[in-house]
Amino acid sequence: MGKEYSITPVTVPHVETKYRKIVTPIPHPDSVPTLEKLRKLEPTSMRGMPQIVWDRAEDIQIYDKHGNMWLDWSSGVLVTNAGHGVKEVRQAIIDQVNSGLLHNYVFPSEERAELAELLISVAPEGLEKVFLLTTGSEATECAIKLARTHGIKIGGNRKIGIIGYTRGFHGRTLGSQQAGGMAGQKNWIVNEDPRILNAPFPDGYWTEDTSFDTFLKLLADKGLTGADIAGVMMETYQGVGPDFAPTDYVKKLRAWCDENDVVLVFDEVQAGFGRTGKFWAFEHYGVTPDIICCGKGISSSLPLSAVIGREALMDQYGPGAMTSTHTGNPVCCAAAVAAIQKLLREKMTENAAALGPVLLEGLKKIQAKHPTVIGNVSATGLVGGMQTVKPGTKDPDHDLAHRIIELCVQRGLLLFAPVGAWGQTVKISPPLSIPREALEEGITVLAQATDDAVAEMVK
Repeated sequence: MGKEYSITPVTVPHVETKYRKIVTPIPHPDSVPTLEKLRKLEPTSMRGMPQIVWDRAEDIQIYDKHGNMWLDWSSGVLVTNAGHGVKEVRQAIIDQVNSGLLHNYVFPSEERAELAELLISVAPEGLEKVFLLTTGSEATECAIKLARTHGIKIGGNRKIGIIGYTRGFHGRTLGSQQAGGMAGQKNWIVNEDPRILNAPFPDGYWTEDTSFDTFLKLLADKGLTGADIAGVMMETYQGVGPDFAPTDYVKKLRAWCDENDVVLVFDEVQAGFGRTGKFWAFEHYGVTPDIICCGKGISSSLPLSAVIGREALMDQYGPGAMTSTHTGNPVCCAAAVAAIQKLLREKMTENAAALGPVLLEGLKKIQAKHPTVIGNVSATGLVGGMQTVKPGTKDPDHDLAHRIIELCVQRGLLLFAPVGAWGQTVKISPPLSIPREALEEGITVLAQATDDAVAEMVK
């Protein structure tokens, strides 16, 4: 379980650069009543983020009402790929609101048709249908449903197995949480589906054996074969790292799914829309899934997700049998079209690809300075992570990650709370519009915060 960040104002040194400005205690004393109100009215689970009250956000920066400005390394949890509040997205939202159409359930609209066509145009050949939803969990639940429905159709009630991965995360709803591989998050379920399994994720650090044999061994140990499995769902990279599987592993997985008529689902909810230096992160593997689940960066703003898949899978349910109240909300669709067009027009995917090595080099330098407590670092495109451990071990250290992030926020670099199976990862995910100069400044702040947090730890 994560720790709360304090709402007691802390006096910190003033900071003023092109990208950061801290001129008051953090959080500002005048924001404390808002924080106290939220603590009174919202569940405890909402207290995990650094306690600053956002007033507005523009491109790569976050502002409060009191003269403070943060360089954003969160993208609002990997949503604002095209930047916060960019004019094209704001104007698209305004124009749609002014049109008078704010909601239309699943009645047809031009806005939904335009976004569906755009998504299919950027999807791999063979993925011909798109189902628009609201959240990532809704998308992954839908993918599980489609995979299992297909399995039952071709293999009867035997072919219902769903395989996810250890340390994986697909959402917090019933099916998505079971497919995910964070055991502590499943305790509330109690009666877990025995045919939803987790294979070892071959990240090479927490799971050192990266061979495809680990997948086959899971099946053998459970007495199962491909005839029992309907679908495999994998985060294209696991957000807890970020961790990619070896390309050879994924190619063998794709071949195994083909041989056994198993639906391969890539969860791209946080990985898609240019984040990794490829438009879709699975392009790094050179394979194509049967279903893509995506969301977050799709609109750079409003709640929207999508399931993109093969026609035979997507058309399994008849008229009215697979809908959602806010399917393709027209305002969200307008935002998404503007955001995706901006990503493509301004070559933000290419920017992420160019800056990925800069980020990785910066993280490796921090690790080299603190090798006993920075257990693993990784970065691909503009998503990176630094995993903290107890000195000289592989035991995750949530407290160190928590403190590093707190110090960064006090110095004008905004990150969200630690992620990972044990809350051990300092996650880095700036908007894809970030220039190299700003990225390098953020790396400097992160390095200094790590130095100071480690020094505090050894006192």
